[in-house]
Amino acid sequence: MNARFTDKVVLVTGAGGVLGRTAALSFAKEGATVVVADVNKSGVDETVKLIEAEGGKASGVVVDVTSSESVKAMVDTAVSRHGGLHVAFNNAGILGGGTPVGEHDEDVWNKVLAVNLTGVFLALKHETAHMAANGGGVIVNTASNLGAHWRLATMSAYSTSKAGVSFLTRTAALEYIKQGVRINSISPGPIDTPMSYLPGETREQRDARLAPTVPLGRVADPQEVANAVLWLASEESSYVVGHDHVIDGGATA
Repeated sequence: MNARFTDKVVLVTGAGGVLGRTAALSFAKEGATVVVADVNKSGVDETVKLIEAEGGKASGVVVDVTSSESVKAMVDTAVSRHGGLHVAFNNAGILGGGTPVGEHDEDVWNKVLAVNLTGVFLALKHETAHMAANGGGVIVNTASNLGAHWRLATMSAYSTSKAGVSFLTRTAALEYIKQGVRINSISPGPIDTPMSYLPGETREQRDARLAPTVPLGRVADPQEVANAVLWLASEESSYVVGHDHVIDGGATA
């Protein structure tokens, strides 16, 4: 079994959701002590329970990624509990949208940007502060192929937020690499999570709608995306800096 993260403290936001939970479990299986963070306490508790049931090490923290105070407390808690912070996967995000720009609800716009983009900015702000002062680290952010790589009508808020994550990642990567902090992002296409469904849609209807948009002919399994996250977070990708890694079955090829 790989043990790429033995003695590493790994922070995962959005870890109560499918992708975050899959990544958190994968990090734990490879030796990490995982700090499970999410706005949903029940999701945090469930992910911690699953990790511990498999013999892994984890602790949970409830965080509001739109609050600088809450994000700083999350990072401080990780460090105080476990003695450091070596890897962060900034994955918390929401969908939102579904209407043209001229009809877009302003509160929805503000919430999507606050969670998806400002949330990553605040995470980077506090994670880099610790890592740069303590020997470095690795950060992976969740962007999306929908944004910097592909556009879809009625998804302006989500696309804007995720394009922002892509560009923020590359800018921060240039700013912090000389201080030993290596920063990259992932841009997945559709993943088999609740976010891939329209309201009331069945799996068969979801697959029929999305398959034609993906040359590979299917949505991604969450583990396929988590595998890429772990690679970017590991020493195997030590020369990869400021890269937005597209994982979309060829949709934007």
